[in-house]
Amino acid sequence: MIVYLDLLFLINFLIDGSLLLVTAWTTKTRYRKWRLALSAIIGALYVVFVFYPSLSFLYTLSVKVIFSLIMIFTAFGFVSLRQYARHLGVFYLINFAAAGGVFALSYFLLSSDELLDGIVFSRLGGVPVGTGVLSLLLIFMVWLFYRVFNSVRVRQRTEAHLAEVQVDIGDFVYCCQGLVDTGNQLYDPLTRTPVMIIEASEWKDVVPEAWLPRIRSAEADRIIAALGEDDFLWQDRLRLVPFRGVNRGTQFLLALKPDRVIVRYGDKVWETGRVLVGLDGGKLSSDGSYHAIIHPMLLEA
Repeated sequence: MIVYLDLLFLINFLIDGSLLLVTAWTTKTRYRKWRLALSAIIGALYVVFVFYPSLSFLYTLSVKVIFSLIMIFTAFGFVSLRQYARHLGVFYLINFAAAGGVFALSYFLLSSDELLDGIVFSRLGGVPVGTGVLSLLLIFMVWLFYRVFNSVRVRQRTEAHLAEVQVDIGDFVYCCQGLVDTGNQLYDPLTRTPVMIIEASEWKDVVPEAWLPRIRSAEADRIIAALGEDDFLWQDRLRLVPFRGVNRGTQFLLALKPDRVIVRYGDKVWETGRVLVGLDGGKLSSDGSYHAIIHPMLLEA
């Protein structure tokens, strides 16, 4: 079997670097690129040492653990024992997750002959793989772990700011999940009434269907201009709220004056009638986890 040490070193350098990057991101640790690169070099050198018979003692469990400790210390330093142990634990967790995914994918993608065709060495030992294929699979699994973990973290962060919203207009009652957005500073400029946002498509049973395309294209002023007498049940509740869009000039948001809005956030409940409900033509959440943007002033009512 012919083994190209330079290629083997490069592959393991990229793999170790990817694992260390995901470890830093997962633990939210600030890092220096040169330290991560040096740590990846140490991990990749271990692979080269395995090919020297005189250094066969390095291929033991205790030495593997020592190399891992050195790599973590090189990459992130030592602030406290707890933080150091956390880095080490996450590093091994990502290794095991990526390696397990590689083995699973290998049995789907490779034949038995390919599984025995070559060996890629790492500090964790020899693994039977098809030449070059599982190296790419390992990098893919690290990337997949990053994407999945990032998605879970973003969702958890979003769910921490979700609240139940109830809007009452006459006999009409609408309930949905809303996102408390501290960056929402939209007010009616005349009355300084806070404006919350709801997807217009959620109110398609009470809002004329012909309005929806104009709401999506930010032509709310034309809706008001085209209104005749008694065209809309809540005509006296309609408002136009000016706002400035990103890279655009002044636009108008179609809003309604409700009787009251109730917000249930955690174990607290807020109720107010001093609010406007703006209708947005798009989707506020790509995954449908919420359908409203709650103005932070509503939690002070």
